[in-house]
Order: sequence, then C-alpha cells, then structure tokens
Amino acid sequence: MNIPISVLDLSVIAEGSNAGDALRNSLDLAQHAEALGYRRYWVAEHHNMDGVASSATSVLVGYLAAGTQTIRVGSGGVMLPNHAPLVIAEQFGTLATLYPGRIDLGLGRAPGTDQITMRALRRSLTTQSEDDFIGDVIELAEYFQPPANERRPVRAIPGIGCDVPIWLLGSSTYSAQVAAHLGYPFAFASHFAPALLMQALAIYRARFKPNGQPGALTKPYAAVAVNVIAADTDDEAQYLFTSLQQRFLGVQTGKRGPLPRPIPVAQMNALGSLAERAGMEQMLTVTAVGSPTTVQQQLNKIIAQTQADEIIVAGAVHEHAARKWSYELVARMA
Repeated sequence: MNIPISVLDLSVIAEGSNAGDALRNSLDLAQHAEALGYRRYWVAEHHNMDGVASSATSVLVGYLAAGTQTIRVGSGGVMLPNHAPLVIAEQFGTLATLYPGRIDLGLGRAPGTDQITMRALRRSLTTQSEDDFIGDVIELAEYFQPPANERRPVRAIPGIGCDVPIWLLGSSTYSAQVAAHLGYPFAFASHFAPALLMQALAIYRARFKPNGQPGALTKPYAAVAVNVIAADTDDEAQYLFTSLQQRFLGVQTGKRGPLPRPIPVAQMNALGSLAERAGMEQMLTVTAVGSPTTVQQQLNKIIAQTQADEIIVAGAVHEHAARKWSYELVARMA
C-alpha cells in the first residue's frame, strides 16, 4: 500500500471492562499508532451506547493530543446538528491553539444516537433541513477565518485564525455533494454503511470545486473507512472478528451492549436468522480480515476499487493487546 493509513476509534468498551479502561486504551493505542507511523487518529461522537466511550469527542481529542507528540488527532466525527457551530469552533480552536498543526475537525450530519437521546441533546426533535446543515458548516468555517473586519460581532476566541482542516463525513451521497460543493476532503463511513460508497465517491470527485480559501484543497481528497482485523493466521483473525460480527448482528436485532468476547467461528455462523445475518454481512462488506498476506490482498483490492487517497482503519477487537498487534501488522504493510 502506498497511501496514508489512519485510525478510527470509538473508544470501545469491551465486555468485562468499563469506560475508564476504554479511554486509557484509546490513549495507549494512539501512542502506538503514532510510533507506527499512522497519519491521523480520529474518534467518533456517539451517545447512549453501552459499548462506546467517545461521546464527549472534543474532550477525548484533547486527552489524546496531550498524550502524543506528532500524530494528527481529530473527530471522525462531530455530529454538527447536536451543537452550535460557535461552540465547536471554540472547542477545536482551543485544541488547535494548544496543539498547533495537529487537529482535524470531521463533521457529520447524523445524530449519532437514537431519537430519545437526540431530544436530550438538542432539547427538540426539530429536523434540520439540508440547507441548515450546509449553513452551519459554512458558519463554523467562518469562525476560523481571520476577520476582514475586526468589528465582526461574534468571534471564536480561541478559534479565529486557527488552522483546523474541516472534513465532511458521511454514509450517503448527500455528504459527498456537500464536501464537493464546499471543496473539503471527504471521508466515507463504509465500515458500517457501505451501500453507497462507490456512488458517493463518484459524485464527490465529479462535482468537486476548490473553495479558494488559503490552504484549501485544489483537488478532491477521499478517505475510505475499512474494518480491519489482522492476526498471525487467518483462523485467529476470523476468531477475533466474531466480536465485531456479534456487535453488527446486534444492530439487526436491537441488542446493545459492550463489544462481546470472541466465540468459535462455527458458533458465530449459527447465530441469527437468515435475514439478520444478511443485514450483518451487508454492513461488513468493506472489511479485511486475516493474516498479513490476506489482509494486504483485501486492502489492495479495496484501494484499487475505490481509488482512495487514504484508508482509515476501524479495528474493533475485544482484547486490547490483540487490537494493538492488528494495527501493528497493518502498519507493516504500508
């Protein structure tokens, strides 16, 4: 592989552990990823999920940036409709002031949770229109720009003049269109919603237009998220993979909880109805699992199909040591 590789982490709470363990493991993995040469380390905003500890995303970004030296750290992403643009500008402006040149701001439009929790976050279930989201992204970006007029009534301090690259994240063609229209890099959430991956990438590349801002992109840049579990052998990797399969099967059945312990592959193959298993397998289409040789072949195929400029590796493994080893094996392929 000759493209950058990055990490996507949800600070997974594994069965038998707790949120504190998950957050400390995230820092340990970020330090490990930095030493291995990964490009960036992103954490994602999710709420009211027993198996995810990354809900306070900007706080976690600060924790990870403080514990590392060179790797870029950011959100993959912040769900912007849950927040006022000014608040996010101030939070990430503060992060960029403390850790200059290292902070990314990935933005998504989904709530990152269920309807009841969304009400608790937003105090209302009023649905934003597409124009509202675009307007919020533009407003947020403007807070980072040096003011043409010092009398601008509302400014992000810290934030104004900070170098905070904005990414658009999504699992649909809509996010691709917004990223293309605004001239931002685009990351597709194919690690759990791969159905529109190729269509979204085609739209993004075809419609991309530079936004003319200093330091902005002059051509499209697309990252693709991939589930990757590498181990010394194919059999061991398939065994570790059963944790993620159980989690995605739980999405089909409405079962939540911490990341399950792995189980024998034969036992995994007997779980769920045909429809539930089909749903699970569809969600896991963009996945590479196996020995280093197997994973490299699978990743090369994904890169060739998508022409991705960057791969973002989501590697949910129950045992932290095995997860670190998986990321190390992947780094050796770069």
